[in-house]
Amino acid sequence: MNKKKLLFVIDSLACAGAEKSLVTLLSLIDYDLYDVDLQLFLYGGELETLVPKEVKILPPFKYTYFSSKPLWKTAFLFPPRYTSARLFYSSKLRIGKPNNITKARLFWESIGSVIPSNQKHYDVAIAYAQGVPTFYVSEKVLADKKYAWVNVSYNLKGIERTFQMKHYNNMDKIISVSEKTKEIFLANNLPVENKLEVIYDITNPELINKMAISGKGYEDNFNGIRILTIGRIARQKGYDIAIEACSRLKQSGISFRWYVLGKGPLEKEIREQIKSLGLEEEMILLGVKSNPYPYIKEADLYVQTSRFEGYGIALAEARMLNTPIVTTRFDAVHSQMMEGKNGIVVDMKPEAVAAGIQQLIENHELKERIIAYQKKEKKGNVEELQNFYKLIGT
Repeated sequence: MNKKKLLFVIDSLACAGAEKSLVTLLSLIDYDLYDVDLQLFLYGGELETLVPKEVKILPPFKYTYFSSKPLWKTAFLFPPRYTSARLFYSSKLRIGKPNNITKARLFWESIGSVIPSNQKHYDVAIAYAQGVPTFYVSEKVLADKKYAWVNVSYNLKGIERTFQMKHYNNMDKIISVSEKTKEIFLANNLPVENKLEVIYDITNPELINKMAISGKGYEDNFNGIRILTIGRIARQKGYDIAIEACSRLKQSGISFRWYVLGKGPLEKEIREQIKSLGLEEEMILLGVKSNPYPYIKEADLYVQTSRFEGYGIALAEARMLNTPIVTTRFDAVHSQMMEGKNGIVVDMKPEAVAAGIQQLIENHELKERIIAYQKKEKKGNVEELQNFYKLIGT
């Protein structure tokens, strides 16, 4: 039997939600049925070591290498158009304060012409994230079927809507990772409603529990309350809310440390804010860990202060490890959270987050009731793999 040829495309395999979802999916695929290639735009992410050996990680584009080095070292080693594209993109980024959606468009408008097409023909090509992976699959890949994943609350206006519409028109299906994500995407009024389907991010409790007991967690011998937050240090994750909540908790006299696993564009700003509020002992930035699960398992509380999420994989992971949760009321939160049962859902305000944390710390009966519920509730959704198989065929 001939195997189907699949191509997945994602920006990188840094330790983040969509990336963890993809690695989980790749760990479950039946490689007797599929040949799988994986294209990245950035290499060296923490999760690359977890990619199954059956997956062929395609080599970096020449431009990827070119852009990773100082311009003065590489300008004379590559065609002049590489330098022109890089300088054009850099100049565009200096205009205003582009968000991630705009940055992706500017990148593709500037750099897309020097990214070569993939010469292999695939049965199915999957852009496993919006933005550059979607543009690449749209323009540079030969495939019988093309699918684009949308795993964030994706709001498109003006030029961004016009630019992205032509790429989504090239897709056979657009996959949202939750009903709420689908609803938000539909609000963009793109003429693609008949292409939209929902396939939830796959989480595998067996894998997560195995990793939770196979790695190292906290090493600071702290005896107070451990609070954990995981996520890219970016506006979406609401770290400004977390820091203000941390300050309020400190004033209450609770003995705690609030640990953060993640890195991102606002890290310097967040460190400065922590220092200005005198929270260096209370809020600890640990960077990125390829195996965050021992930290989740050993935490007394998991706290998510996101402004928006497509699904919220870290919440699902905390639930699987029976760690009590306090989370903000972002768009898709109720796709997995039941208020007062498997955690506490609060308003997107520092005082609400602090109050929710304090409630779980001081109300032992409520905390134990949440843990008991988490132990009984359905864990993971490996059955979503069948929806994926249905999408791509065998």
